[in-house]
Amino acid sequence: MRFIEALKLRSKLFFLFILITLGLVGIGIMGALNVNSMKKNIDALYFGSMVPVTELNEILQLYHGDIANTFYRAKGLELSPSETFAHIDASLKKIEKIWASYENHYKRDNEMEYVTYVASEIKTTNDYFNNLLEVQKIGKDLSVLSTNSIHNEIAHIDAIIQKLIKYEVDIAKFERKKFLQGYDVEIIEIGIVLLLIIITVLLILYLVFSSIQKDQIELESMAKKLRSANKKLETVSYTDSLTTLHNRRYFNLVYDRELKRAKRTHSYITFMMIDIDFFKQYNDTYGHIEGDNALKEVAKTLRDSLHRPSDFVFRLGGEEFGILLTQTDEENSAILAQSLCDAVRARRVEHKASKAHEYLTISVGVVCCVADDALDEDMLISHADKMLYKAKESGRNRFVIDSSVTDVTASNEPWTIEEVSA
Repeated sequence: MRFIEALKLRSKLFFLFILITLGLVGIGIMGALNVNSMKKNIDALYFGSMVPVTELNEILQLYHGDIANTFYRAKGLELSPSETFAHIDASLKKIEKIWASYENHYKRDNEMEYVTYVASEIKTTNDYFNNLLEVQKIGKDLSVLSTNSIHNEIAHIDAIIQKLIKYEVDIAKFERKKFLQGYDVEIIEIGIVLLLIIITVLLILYLVFSSIQKDQIELESMAKKLRSANKKLETVSYTDSLTTLHNRRYFNLVYDRELKRAKRTHSYITFMMIDIDFFKQYNDTYGHIEGDNALKEVAKTLRDSLHRPSDFVFRLGGEEFGILLTQTDEENSAILAQSLCDAVRARRVEHKASKAHEYLTISVGVVCCVADDALDEDMLISHADKMLYKAKESGRNRFVIDSSVTDVTASNEPWTIEEVSA
């Protein structure tokens, strides 16, 4: 017990695995050995005797049925010489095939001598019928053939094979009696051995699990702390440290999920790409600390402008932001984009170096469409980027929206909302 307590948890589990494996291997070996022994007994009982009996009876049926009947019909001129030859030749080949199968079965040393003798007699009988076919080939009429001769030949081989059949049946009875006598004893022995193995394994498992249980209490306490720490780390990994908005990594997860969902339901999906106008000039004029403050102001404005839990805002990098909306049509997307422009400008963050306005402003590229199978991952982002570029070309401090993303969506030209004076 002290040895087990001294082991680390991983070592204990490995030790447990080894014990279970050894137990199963032991059970498997015992089972395999006994099953193999039983298999040999069953093979000797059934496949060593009963199946060969069936094969020997098939051979007799061919002699009595196919071959004899064919000669009798040929003698009565019911079959042509070619038909007679075909029937007899096929039956003889089938007899040879079945006999070859019979010889391949398990045979004891004391029966091989008689099996060899039967094989020679079958060959002699087959040669007899083959000779009759040769006689027919040279033009002699089989109608003059003596039926007694055929009957005697078949009766002779029948007596020989019947003796072999009787031997196989006797062997089957003997093997069955022997098998039944030893079966109960073997089952009891196997049961005792398996029971001892199971009891031993269960006892050792109890000791190991008792030791593991002590460690489990400590692990549960540590797991709670780890879950709390992981949750904090996960939040940090998905959050932009400056603006506290979701970052690009979280955007990739949400974007893929919401796009697939919109495709399944064939519903509206909107993506806005937002850029602060002349932000480089703002940093050059006011410094990077004020630039960071400006980013925080814009981020707060964007976050405060969204009211639904299903609306997401992200900081994609630098002064670039993104907004992802679902179940929002083109008209409402345009209204929200305009309100974002107005809300940022209403913050009245001074921007003397801006050519767009005296206060800090944003440009927004908007794409809104009904999601379908033709819409791939890059379409929304690339089109939103193009719309953002058009908004900047048009003078900034505005948004440009487009719904012609795929061939099956609306084909309206992108339209622009001009600057609204503060």
